[in-house]
Amino acid sequence: MLHSRNQTAEPVIQGQFEPIVAIPPANPYIIAIGQMSELNRESGEPAFPGIDKMTDLADKIKKKLKDEIAALEHELHSELPKELKKARAYGDLSENAEFKYAKERQSYVSARLGQLHQRMADISMLNLTNLPKDRAAYGSRIAVLDIATNAKIEYKLVTVEEADASKGLISTSSPIGRALLGKKVGDEVKVTTPAGIKEYEVVRLVTIHDDE
Repeated sequence: MLHSRNQTAEPVIQGQFEPIVAIPPANPYIIAIGQMSELNRESGEPAFPGIDKMTDLADKIKKKLKDEIAALEHELHSELPKELKKARAYGDLSENAEFKYAKERQSYVSARLGQLHQRMADISMLNLTNLPKDRAAYGSRIAVLDIATNAKIEYKLVTVEEADASKGLISTSSPIGRALLGKKVGDEVKVTTPAGIKEYEVVRLVTIHDDE
């Protein structure tokens, strides 16, 4: 059976920020997943705080990606070929809506699988030790001041998979997330939104290292 054509995009923040559809490339400040089993040679404790939590997060993200990959591969190699065969039996393909939709779905599924496999590779390569201790990066909690309205807004920088705008969890690949990466308290950032350019000042920063 064919799936709905409506695709679910990443939540947006108060309608200001564009949804994330494409899987972003690796960024050393986004998330630290690779090489997480390192231990302090003297104490036997994790070499970096939060290793267990990050490992759990990595496992959850990878499981989510693997589940979607498995479902899409089944659709691509089993369901869609049957739908295409059935659609061809209706005759004239130039005016065959079922055939056209199945082909479009086939192209989308193939592209999505490529994105998911790349995302899996990116996650495996990233390293916790690359996350800065004095600048905004993955896991940082940031309070910013809207310069125009004087309103204070708090965010936490997370991966695409964790993003939930209603809880203030924004992806590091979203416009505001990208703008905040690498910033310190006192820095000002400009974000281009559908409503125009928004200006913010970073007024508080708690990195993933401080949060432990």
